[in-house]
Amino acid sequence: MNKDFAHKTAQILIETKSVLFNAEQPFIFRSGRKSPVYVDCRRLISFAEERSILMDMAAETLKDLPVDCFAGGETAGIAYAALIAERLNKPMVYVRKEPKGYGRQAQIEGALTEDKKPRTILVEDLQTDGGSKKTFIDALRKADCVVDHTFVIFHYGIYPQSLETMKSLGVSLNALADWWEVLETAKKGNYFDTKTLGVVENYLNAPESWAA
Repeated sequence: MNKDFAHKTAQILIETKSVLFNAEQPFIFRSGRKSPVYVDCRRLISFAEERSILMDMAAETLKDLPVDCFAGGETAGIAYAALIAERLNKPMVYVRKEPKGYGRQAQIEGALTEDKKPRTILVEDLQTDGGSKKTFIDALRKADCVVDHTFVIFHYGIYPQSLETMKSLGVSLNALADWWEVLETAKKGNYFDTKTLGVVENYLNAPESWAA
């Protein structure tokens, strides 16, 4: 992870209110888990200048990787895959979570490159434990794509199973920032009070026990 890119990404996430800290009233996720932090990378598409900076950094991060095509994961990864593919002048497709129930029954939309085994990078907005990546990677590989890399704007970086999942899938994770960089940036910029930062740091060090 490029340190300069990580710091800039964290700053953008905080200033666009795409990450929120709240020690007094924890966020409740769909799973029922409680957390003093919340990230919404989908929100970033509405900020033109910041979005452009992030996508420039993404393109710089990925430009030297072997790639024939970018694949956006439904739905949040679609916009980012398109923006990165445009910058690097590469084809782009998107992958559904499951085949649509009519027409071609397609799970992959768009035309894959003519290469027999196109080298494809899966793009999503973020990664928590990596579980959702398997559905997309399996679909791409079923379509004869070679998937060795994934890219996300934000990686939680606090769940050991995240990198274990990537290892089991045989892919490398590329990300611009994680919670540790956001916490460091928040401290340096005095974005939040000391109490809140302390609660967040405790959570990041032991998310499962904190939530319990």
